[in-house]
Amino acid sequence: MKRFFSLTLLTTLCLTACGFAAPSADSALNILASTSILTEIAQNVAGERLHVDSLLPLGADPHAYQPRPADVAKVAESDVLIINGLDYEHFIDPLLKNAGGQRLTIIATEGLTPLNDEIGGDPHMWLNPNFVIQYVKNIRDGLIRADPSGAEIYSANAEAYSAKLKELDGWIRMQVDQIPAPKRLLVTNHESLGYFAEAYGFQVVDSILPSLSSEASASAQEIAASIEAIKKSGAPAIFLDAAENTKLADQIAAETGVQVVNNLALESLTEHAPTYLEMMKSNVTKIVNALK
Repeated sequence: MKRFFSLTLLTTLCLTACGFAAPSADSALNILASTSILTEIAQNVAGERLHVDSLLPLGADPHAYQPRPADVAKVAESDVLIINGLDYEHFIDPLLKNAGGQRLTIIATEGLTPLNDEIGGDPHMWLNPNFVIQYVKNIRDGLIRADPSGAEIYSANAEAYSAKLKELDGWIRMQVDQIPAPKRLLVTNHESLGYFAEAYGFQVVDSILPSLSSEASASAQEIAASIEAIKKSGAPAIFLDAAENTKLADQIAAETGVQVVNNLALESLTEHAPTYLEMMKSNVTKIVNALK
């Protein structure tokens, strides 16, 4: 799989050869993950042995995130940094440059083949729980490298959490079966549900913002094309992350008469869905209820 980082990141991030030395056994590792989703996944692997902190606050949209001065200190103090990769953490390059130092970096998507590889790759791989199993393996291996004496714990935790992810996949399939195949139509605000659609037999009819980022904009022609695609397909709803601006979706909904479902948790955990498993179940329930 390709990695898409700037020159600064390429010279800073690595798993095998950055001169990283694990802290001594009597000092705790400082583990930092880029997003709340990655933080919670990693915490399931780390268990009670380590605490995993999140760089981004709960509810933040990584596409729109603007780093704060305190973030530099967080990165500087980290021994291990866990990122999604595929240029999802566009904000992290200046943080690493300003923080300096060396740390072990775990790229959660390592070993997975992204969609839209020709334009850098769709980073939203966590929306397919089967891919999160690979995230778990990468995090497990990274934590073992950073803390070899915890290998048995990390391996056991990873195995137990992977079993829960497999159960989640089965649950999603049962829920999706309630939707007749011709009605499995997704319209999104930006290109975020590609992996979910591919895994569970949905068709992505249209993305209002023809981009992998929610920070993109749409032209008048693209908005008109979205309206036409929705009318032609009969898709009944537009799905948005809770942090996304609903202005364009509301405009298109007014033209087409479709429902706007604007409370999905796609980019971050929320107070109502504080774990990855709960987040996915909440999203699936809302999608199924809008389409069945």
